[in-house]
Amino acid sequence: MPLQVVISDSSCLIDLRKTSLLDAFVRLPYELLIPNTLFEEELLQFSATQKKALVRGGLKVVDLPGESVLRARQVARQMPHLSIHDGFAYALAESRPGSILLTADGPLRTFARRQKIEVHGVLWVVDELHTHTISTAVILLAALRVLASDPTVRLPPQELAAYLKRYGGG
Repeated sequence: MPLQVVISDSSCLIDLRKTSLLDAFVRLPYELLIPNTLFEEELLQFSATQKKALVRGGLKVVDLPGESVLRARQVARQMPHLSIHDGFAYALAESRPGSILLTADGPLRTFARRQKIEVHGVLWVVDELHTHTISTAVILLAALRVLASDPTVRLPPQELAAYLKRYGGG
């Protein structure tokens, strides 16, 4: 049986990098995809070594066919608060029925859900890492604390507090 496809935008990968969970993430039992433009243009803080490790770990960098590029442009025009890179991630998810779109971007999440695409974020990844016994609760709690203390990470405060409590943080 083929693995379920998870299509990541750059936002969750950036948050997973901050928490040192990238190596664990690529060990999840999913087929992990990212559009090539996001991998090349959005992961600016990633070193060449980190990018190579992601690919070696199983992240597949996908070239979008012409029709998907056109669809991404259409989505970005239709929804001006979405970037072209959001459109690329969306178009790839749309082209893979049954896939999961992994993003922290609120407007992209809302748009994809309206189109009946399953959407999750970094907190879902935390649960998946725990469920599949890839990371311990102690490691995940430390990662959640990093996310909680980072002003650039925008997670719902109540949900983040619940996760901190769930993984032993009070």
